Amino acid sequence: MQSPSAQSIEEIYKEIAQHVILGRQKECYDCTQLVISMGAAPKSVINDALIAGMTVVGIKFRDGEYFVPQVLLSARAMQHALEIIRPLLKETDAEKPGTVVLGVVRGDIHNIGKSLVGMMTEGAGFTVVDLGVNVPEEKFVRAIEEHKPQVLGMSALMTTTMIGMRETIQAVTDAGYREQVRIMVGGAPVNQRFANEIGADGYAPDATGAVGLVKGFMKEMRVGAVS
Repeated sequence: MQSPSAQSIEEIYKEIAQHVILGRQKECYDCTQLVISMGAAPKSVINDALIAGMTVVGIKFRDGEYFVPQVLLSARAMQHALEIIRPLLKETDAEKPGTVVLGVVRGDIHNIGKSLVGMMTEGAGFTVVDLGVNVPEEKFVRAIEEHKPQVLGMSALMTTTMIGMRETIQAVTDAGYREQVRIMVGGAPVNQRFANEIGADGYAPDATGAVGLVKGFMKEMRVGAVS
């Protein structure tokens, strides 16, 4: 590592991304502090360093190069660095671009994919309400009532629990909230065809795709509100 004075912010961003990929919590935290002290914008640190690293982690997890322990280490490194960033975002009074509710459907306790989506979505600036695992349909509905999200995301890792996605969409529809929220689904056994069959608005194969979906939904809803 070069001396701080000899490094540019962009070079340290690359180091931060690498620390995230390798799950190095202390190094990630220290480098994040360094670039902030050098005048880097908090959102730039998130997008160009932390999320850049987690995107690689997501790809490695998808391709079988990384497994749950490595992903958890990377996630902790990113969360550690976000402890520095969050207060700075609040200080700027930056308006949050929207709210996303996430949960693993009833009967399923596989958490890693949903957690990765949550961290990357929060890192992109959105307010994330994480309902956890084994979430019944009525809890999703209550979260919509309470938090007024623009997007609801559901995941499942077992084919036997995928039915919970269909039932949740039906419950949201029965409660009268279907037109107010965009619904995205994901997880190992889920695909675009299934998403279409159950009436979801979108499907994401990985965390990076999920963040892209959220951004697209938000843009679409803003345009619709204006028109």
